[in-house]
Amino acid sequence: MTHTESDVAALRAHVDELFPAVQADLESLVRIPSVSASAFDPAHVETSAKAVATLLRDAGMPEVQILRSERPDGEPGAPAVVARRPAPAGAPTVLLYAHHDVQPPGDPATWDTEPFEPVQRGERLFGRGAADDKAGVMAHVGALRALAALGEEPGVGVTVFVEGEEEAGSPSFSRFLADHHELLAADVIVVADSTNWKVGVPALTTSLRGLVDGVVSVDVLDHAVHSGMFGGPVLDANLLLARLLATLHDDAGNVAVEGLTSAAEPDVDYAEADFRADSSVLDGVELAGEGTIAGRMWTKPAIAVIGVDATDVAHASNTLAPRAAAKLSVRIPPGLAPQAAEDALQAHLTAHAPFGARVTWTPGEQGKAFGAPDDSEAMRAARSAFAAAWGTDPVDIGVGGSIPFIADLLEAFPEAAVLVTGVEDPDSRAHGANESVHLGELRKVLVAEALLLRGLATR
Repeated sequence: MTHTESDVAALRAHVDELFPAVQADLESLVRIPSVSASAFDPAHVETSAKAVATLLRDAGMPEVQILRSERPDGEPGAPAVVARRPAPAGAPTVLLYAHHDVQPPGDPATWDTEPFEPVQRGERLFGRGAADDKAGVMAHVGALRALAALGEEPGVGVTVFVEGEEEAGSPSFSRFLADHHELLAADVIVVADSTNWKVGVPALTTSLRGLVDGVVSVDVLDHAVHSGMFGGPVLDANLLLARLLATLHDDAGNVAVEGLTSAAEPDVDYAEADFRADSSVLDGVELAGEGTIAGRMWTKPAIAVIGVDATDVAHASNTLAPRAAAKLSVRIPPGLAPQAAEDALQAHLTAHAPFGARVTWTPGEQGKAFGAPDDSEAMRAARSAFAAAWGTDPVDIGVGGSIPFIADLLEAFPEAAVLVTGVEDPDSRAHGANESVHLGELRKVLVAEALLLRGLATR
């Protein structure tokens, strides 16, 4: 669909008029500490779900429900909000996804402001969830409000699905899709949980790395022994764990696990200066690996040690540690199956057991990678909408992180086209301290999503 300048201008004017209320509602959502991690009060997630349901009712959605499904452990999942407007005859249905739960705030001392008290500084609104993903919720709500302000119905069926446990790994997601398959069925799925290239340049996320994690443990002694009396012939478990972990990369920093393959290099690269600024790499620290920086983030495997069980310095004694363990997080590129990646990792760890130490691998989570087709009706509609909203063509990007539930969506609805979009930018600091959303970009997202719904109605 071609979006005329006058149509886009009229829509943008309505978004500008509505935006103070959109921002106020986003701030109200941020004030709800809807952390879905098990150590936090689940009542806040319930409060958040009710608030989202009210917003969707007020946006004109005729059917709004708060639903939940059972987790694999038999416990009830977190509340999800599903709002639905049935499709006109012959029109497609679009599923708009976001999530209303957030990450834990972390150490309050690392924040410049209170995590759950939104604060605007310049064009950015700070607060936990301001970007990830309560701005995604308001993108859907705001787009529907903007079309209503123009006296339009979307022209397509619209189902809004706002999950309540994405930041906890979506444990009940696959069961939820099965329980409510007919309710959620759609021709196009728009996932508003990713990022744009930078402020002023939109992006469509066409690839996401998958995930494998787990714990590797090294046992060398039956119990701790005196480091002076027995040290020398026996190396402690902490040291042997370090030697084992060092085998995961070669001297240049490339992943050295046979079987962890790479996908093709992306078409767009990430400037080193921008990467260093966005990732806060210290001066003098060399970047690891070979190839483009974008490729190292998006289409190559990556291994990180995200936790270590070892004697801490404050409680150290002159003994040889009998056991040490590390939690590994492995990101895998599109085209590599999670189980194949885990098998390769386990084989590598076992084969490289230092000095015959007992090495044990305990698997954790798995998530499939995602690769979108470059050209489809839905993708063309999205490119047109984004270009009109921003005044510049969108960039096709990969994301090094994982959104495992996208694979669940594709399994449940294999004929659906999935579009991964978002409101974040490299300065959003999602999951970290001082998370924020750029309000000017959020305005453009509202315009783009309203144009996308229009465009899909004509295709």
